[in-house]
Amino acid sequence: MMSLNTEEDPFLQVQQDVLSQLQSTRPLFTSYLRIRSLATTASSPELASARSDLESALSSLGEDLTDLVESVKVVESNPSQYGLSAAEVTRRKRLVQEVGGEIEDMREELASKVSGGNLPDPSSFAIGEREQDDYAADFEAQQQEVMMREQDQHLDGVFQTVGNLRQQAADMGRELEEQAEMLEVVDNLVDRVGGRLQTGMDKLKYVMRRNEDRLSSCCIGVLIVVLIILLILLLVI
Repeated sequence: MMSLNTEEDPFLQVQQDVLSQLQSTRPLFTSYLRIRSLATTASSPELASARSDLESALSSLGEDLTDLVESVKVVESNPSQYGLSAAEVTRRKRLVQEVGGEIEDMREELASKVSGGNLPDPSSFAIGEREQDDYAADFEAQQQEVMMREQDQHLDGVFQTVGNLRQQAADMGRELEEQAEMLEVVDNLVDRVGGRLQTGMDKLKYVMRRNEDRLSSCCIGVLIVVLIILLILLLVI
């Protein structure tokens, strides 16, 4: 599997441009062959316009194809250095050869002279559906590999985040346990202090009751003495 994605691998970027340009050049080539088959002279304005459009498209394709060729030459000596497999390098070489052959066929047709109605039928030069499907399938498979690799990277990030959250949750759990133990110790201290306060209050109430009893006894004694004195006074009188 490749280790470079589309944004990092110049070959994949240029390959996408080449396949796109090739897709748009094929109708120009077919149109040129049709016009040439109907033209009676090489000075036909319609033929000249079609030829100019095709030459411009082929020129741009040729430049991009040169970049692809250079890219393949760089990586084919040591594919592993660039994170590529031998199968991927072979696929790239085959792609370059097939695209180069197709461009060369178009250029050869451009070099042909107008010769009246003896030109071949444009449909004979039409690009096969199977070849086009192969390009599309290879490119699609490549894009899927890139997407899967990016998804794997995202999942790795998610797993790492989940791991961090799990560690934080474990730390919080330990802190809560420690705080629960501290609260339990505080509760025990509060209970002991409350018990001591209750004992003190009970003792204070007991003392207060005893003092109240003594005061009542003193008052009764005083009243008895007063009554005796009054009785004595009454008897004397």
